[in-house]
Amino acid sequence: MLLLLRRLAPGGCRVPGVSVRLQAAAGRRSGSSEAAGRYRCYGLKHRQLVRLQGRDCSSFLQGLVTNDVEALVSGGRDSLYCHLLNLQGRTLFDVILYRLNKNQEELTILLECDATLLDAVQKHLKVYKIRRKVGITPCPDLSLWTILPFEQSSKTGSALEVNEKKVVVCTRDPRTDAMGWRLVLSKIDNPLDIVPESHLGEIQDYHRYRYAIGIAEGVKDLPSGEAIPLESNLVYMNGISFTKGCYIGQELTARTHYTGVIRKRLMPVQLGNPLPPNSVPEKAQIVSESGKSAGRLRSYMGDVGLAMIRLAFANEPLQLRTAGDARVQLKASVPDWWPSEENK
Repeated sequence: MLLLLRRLAPGGCRVPGVSVRLQAAAGRRSGSSEAAGRYRCYGLKHRQLVRLQGRDCSSFLQGLVTNDVEALVSGGRDSLYCHLLNLQGRTLFDVILYRLNKNQEELTILLECDATLLDAVQKHLKVYKIRRKVGITPCPDLSLWTILPFEQSSKTGSALEVNEKKVVVCTRDPRTDAMGWRLVLSKIDNPLDIVPESHLGEIQDYHRYRYAIGIAEGVKDLPSGEAIPLESNLVYMNGISFTKGCYIGQELTARTHYTGVIRKRLMPVQLGNPLPPNSVPEKAQIVSESGKSAGRLRSYMGDVGLAMIRLAFANEPLQLRTAGDARVQLKASVPDWWPSEENK
């Protein structure tokens, strides 16, 4: 039996230069673009899953995460992007929630998080569990995948076909259509047997792609206890509700939103030339041509990365200070999937 998931036209999924590089890399490994298939499957070993199960699961998460869990429980959503914040309103963990067993009485939700923070996430959840009827357990028997079309310019009406009997979760990435689908499988199953016309992709290509379109993921891009959710584009990535009620860290986030004062944003950056791994100091400074501070680099791979950029300098030529005060040319860009008023 095939499960057909409607594939919306991914606004901003066409990224000049990025899809070309991904296709070229896949073509080199497979011998030709035709042999590469329609889809790339990327194994996300840097992400892990936690199972939350029990009658209090919904209310428990509702008081912890930035998004409205009711949209997942009864609103027809299959997945939900959100952050867990500390008391000061800083991001602790970026997570994606997946709803399971919709036809059963006992609610079960899978929580996707950074693999290096798996223990910290479970500890954080158990601190606030108190006497609630919620089971919290890791899922070593499950694997997580992203499915991206080989050509990043899809047409309205096309669909992703998967073998429903072997799928735990298959859903559009809730952050943006440009990130394709999220797929959860049993570890014994091969995604190439689940998704027709698919081939395995290199995880480096996945990271380069999300950097190029400006998607932050994990503690490297969103430092735990430091990142400010609205500066990290949580609104643009459909990761927050301003009507759901109270949750930990809400006050500062809501005040920032309603005052409308956001002077910095996490943006994709293109470097003038590729940089070797670990060749740039952590939080390396970015400056304007006149030497004024314009932001800080968060993470990079080769010649693409993410940086916290002061919006006043976002359209100017910028320079990245590397080791020994050497400088590399850098250009920030506004992703196509951001709201239209930000793309003007």
